[in-house]
Amino acid sequence: MHVPSVRTFSKAFYIALGTCVAGFSIATFITPAKIASGGVNGISIILFHVMGWDPGITILCISIPLFAIGLRVFGKLYGLSSLAGTLLLSFWVSLFGRLTEYKGFLPYSDRMDTLLSAIFGGVLLGSGIGIVMRAGANTGGTDIIAQIVNRFTPIPLGTALFLTDALVIIIGAFVFGFERALFAVITLYLSGQMINFVVMSLGTKYAKTAYIVSEKHEAIGQRIIKELNHGGTILNGVGIFTGKTRTMLLAVVHNQEINLLTQIVHEEDPNAFMFVHETYQALGQGFVPMERIALSEKKRRKQNSTKA
Repeated sequence: MHVPSVRTFSKAFYIALGTCVAGFSIATFITPAKIASGGVNGISIILFHVMGWDPGITILCISIPLFAIGLRVFGKLYGLSSLAGTLLLSFWVSLFGRLTEYKGFLPYSDRMDTLLSAIFGGVLLGSGIGIVMRAGANTGGTDIIAQIVNRFTPIPLGTALFLTDALVIIIGAFVFGFERALFAVITLYLSGQMINFVVMSLGTKYAKTAYIVSEKHEAIGQRIIKELNHGGTILNGVGIFTGKTRTMLLAVVHNQEINLLTQIVHEEDPNAFMFVHETYQALGQGFVPMERIALSEKKRRKQNSTKA
């Protein structure tokens, strides 16, 4: 009989906790304030106020087809983690929504109530999603679309996420008005910052560079290729204490992938040494195409020479 490990219980706990925090934010702050801040959450809020559909159920109905796509493209492991996050998020949204009748805790008699909802809703939503991501899972939704676009096109993941969220905010602007769209931008920004903070993606850095010293560098490298869809570089060095040749693996990954990389390294070699630092810009395969930057700089120089 297989007994779940402590790590499995810990992961399940954090997924439940993160989705609970995010669901509380959606049901008690973002939905009552009519803030469609992007993603499936924003779509569900629009449909709630226009059609009267329960946001929790709407999130589930929209996410299931996206889950199926993610399962097909990214494999069984990715799909299952998305499904767990989606089901729990939908459950918490419906639970808190029905307990409060989606009216929240503020009277919404003036703009200050909406502003407070935008701020606290964004902070709580980002914190919850960040906790889920730290557990190695996600809440599915339009993030899957963005990741698919990133995988099959040169468009960076951050840009793909921005475009999907921006589309929902624009729709929300037509439904709720331009002012509410501005509040949605505040919520989107704060939630993004909190996600970055919780998953240790501080500041505006684009990626993380990890240096891994391990005798199991080949196995780690193969899992980086297979599970993260990234490459790496083998570096040889000499330990100053032992004087022996040591092999170091250098890998650059997206911010949201650093925790998964850490898990891979730990599973392959618990005695490995790894240090990580911020990468301001990553150019090349899997990141921003170098050609795009080069053409942009060429165009800028040409414009400057023309002005001169």
